[in-house]
Amino acid sequence: MQALRHSLFVLSPTVNKIAVKTVNLDKFYGRLQVLNGISIEISKGEIISIVGPSGAGKSTLLQLIGTLDKPDSGCIFIGVSEVGKMNAKQLAAFRNRKIGFIFQFHHLLPEFTAIENVMMPALIAGLNKTDSWQQAKKLLDKLGLSARMEHKPSELSGGEQQRVAVARALINNPEVVLADEPSGNLDTENAKSLHNLFFDLRKNTGQTFIIVTHNEELAEMADRKLEMRDGRIL
Repeated sequence: MQALRHSLFVLSPTVNKIAVKTVNLDKFYGRLQVLNGISIEISKGEIISIVGPSGAGKSTLLQLIGTLDKPDSGCIFIGVSEVGKMNAKQLAAFRNRKIGFIFQFHHLLPEFTAIENVMMPALIAGLNKTDSWQQAKKLLDKLGLSARMEHKPSELSGGEQQRVAVARALINNPEVVLADEPSGNLDTENAKSLHNLFFDLRKNTGQTFIIVTHNEELAEMADRKLEMRDGRIL
């Protein structure tokens, strides 16, 4: 069933475009080679899970795709843009517009309310405060957080905080959403709800999701599962 679902997905003419492509990525930390010749292609609208033991290079690969770090060799394309050819200022603007991040530990700013946290990337992108607020409210409404918008992170449950983080990742309508162990700190019920949310979002927005996870249920739900070991894709 998994293979059939994936084959149907790949053949769909509406999504058979490349969202992310990496070519022969190598990454070293000192003498330690963390990534070794990683080449992958991910279609627009695809949900990919990346699994493997700790130290396999999963999070490093996600950081490179997210332009938070640079490879020692190889190149990365987000859509038609080769990110390695951009300077720091261009990269920051590109990252803000094109890539959304969801982390295990939320990284919400504790002094701001839920809606203020969600607004931040839109304000950085230059959207005015009124439009940023309206867009953030729309996302929080969609994620079932209408009654929690003015609460600070310390007043929210773990599941609510993670949904705020999802809304923040989506505020600028990025082409690619990167999630690093997004349900790692959630209980079973909230984790399942978050997993289903990713697929609902893909259905409604067509965004591409790349998810690093140790959660086998989430990994198997994906359109495609990539397994990493010792810096390589198996």
